[in-house]
Amino acid sequence: MAANSFAFFFRQVQNKPYKIPSILFAAHSHKLPPVMEEQEVFNVISTIKNVKHKTLIILLYSTGMRVSEITNLKLIDIDSKLMRIKIVNGKGKKDRFVPLSPLVLDQLRTYYLYYKPVNYLFNGYRTASKYSVRSIQVILQKTLAKIGLGGKNYTVHTLRHSFATHLVDNGADLQVVQEMMGHSHLSQTTQYLHLSSKRLNQIMNPFDAMISHINKKARPNAMNTATSPKVATVQSILNKYHTHSKSSCRACPQPT
Repeated sequence: MAANSFAFFFRQVQNKPYKIPSILFAAHSHKLPPVMEEQEVFNVISTIKNVKHKTLIILLYSTGMRVSEITNLKLIDIDSKLMRIKIVNGKGKKDRFVPLSPLVLDQLRTYYLYYKPVNYLFNGYRTASKYSVRSIQVILQKTLAKIGLGGKNYTVHTLRHSFATHLVDNGADLQVVQEMMGHSHLSQTTQYLHLSSKRLNQIMNPFDAMISHINKKARPNAMNTATSPKVATVQSILNKYHTHSKSSCRACPQPT
């Protein structure tokens, strides 16, 4: 509609040639975010020796919190009775709860005994102040470089994507993942279906399925022979069950 209005204005009012562009708005590119493998996450956590730094990374990965949410986390937000963590004023000024695992609770208790935080769960240099986002980013980047993952474009936010993807890998319901991630729309959560390697690996490739079905049909005939049946190769199956005229097929070997 707007393009036609411009065309009318230039052609009829300005008496100038005007060509309606074929593409008014460039298509938005949608790149899937990087996701760490479980072993990579484990290597990061096990490499960190500082108790506070280790606890920060464990909590980020085990809850899917944004880095700004973990720096704003307060001691009163940890509910060890109901085994959950309250995230206050998350993205969109929304509160939500994320589960607190027993292992993570043990780590938090160890951390508390070491550091005795005040007000905020993670304090900065000054007492009762909150930890800086930049400090967490530096912790992760140094650790990634130390274990040879510095070139993989991983960031602190990658831990959040990895958390959600691994939930999907382990069979978590998408609506539950949506609530834990604090997404407003389910469409934001469905991207983790594309990132789930286990889900993709469980799907049988149609080419593999075709070869498997043909191979099963070939085995009864092989059972009638005196020799033990051999598993047919892809090429042998294609040659054996190439049913059309070989003389007219360019893919088939032609007699010289």
